[in-house]
Amino acid sequence: MSVYKYLHIPVLTKEVIENMNIDEEGVYVDATVGTGGHATEILKRLGPKGRLVAIDRDPNAIETSKQRLKNHIEKVIFVQERFSNITNILSEHSVGPVNGILLDLGLSLPQLKEARKGLSFQEEEPLDMRMGKEGKMRAMDIVNRWPEKEISELLLRLGEEKRARTIARQIVRERERQKITTAAQLGRIICAAVGFRKGRLHPATRSFMALRIFVNDELNELKKFLTQAPSLVRRSGRIVVISYHSLEDRIVKEYFNSDLYSEFTKLTKKPISPSKDEIQINPSARSAKMRVVERR
Repeated sequence: MSVYKYLHIPVLTKEVIENMNIDEEGVYVDATVGTGGHATEILKRLGPKGRLVAIDRDPNAIETSKQRLKNHIEKVIFVQERFSNITNILSEHSVGPVNGILLDLGLSLPQLKEARKGLSFQEEEPLDMRMGKEGKMRAMDIVNRWPEKEISELLLRLGEEKRARTIARQIVRERERQKITTAAQLGRIICAAVGFRKGRLHPATRSFMALRIFVNDELNELKKFLTQAPSLVRRSGRIVVISYHSLEDRIVKEYFNSDLYSEFTKLTKKPISPSKDEIQINPSARSAKMRVVERR
């Protein structure tokens, strides 16, 4: 394991802290602790009896957050694990019910810049995309082995990429010449397929998102988490979820409206989005949407 050099700027920090409604003696879960941005602010508000469970499937993120949160180390339980295993995690550490759970589904800057997982289309890194070591399927396997139709369907379904067929056709054409092994190589192939104009969303963005979601089974991970979360929160406890694309937000909205959450009050009729000032400082926040529920 290594420590990330970059520290991610957390999204909607002020809004997260306000909506977590932190009790200084409470127990909280940061289910995607990353480099510890949100966790730092939560811990500042916890007293000696307060506790934070910090979860992340990325071992380097856990190591980085341990370093960043070392002044609060006595209040933190670090767990390298998928957040979909939250029930077992809390049970194993004799924690619960909790006062609040935060789930931030975004990728951090260090993961893009330093993890060497092929998550950024600008980096000459192996096209892997697995956030943990447990997955068997790599993005490289998909683009080099799958039939054109299946690649196209994946990009359309999980990336909502309207040019999926054109991109899939170009991928198959290029892999016949040479194996696609790096993220930057795939990024160039997609640019060649659909063109690239400065100032617009990079043409590879949606395709990379689709591959990452599939490789890490992210939507099913989210569903598993949302199924378990209601039973883990005490009365007046809150669940805060930040999503970054419509597929995630739709799932969160559907679950919060379902019978599973019948004992919860929705505190956000519409999702909370970052302010223009925050987006100017941190452009990666532009697509964030935060939804909050509280147990009655």
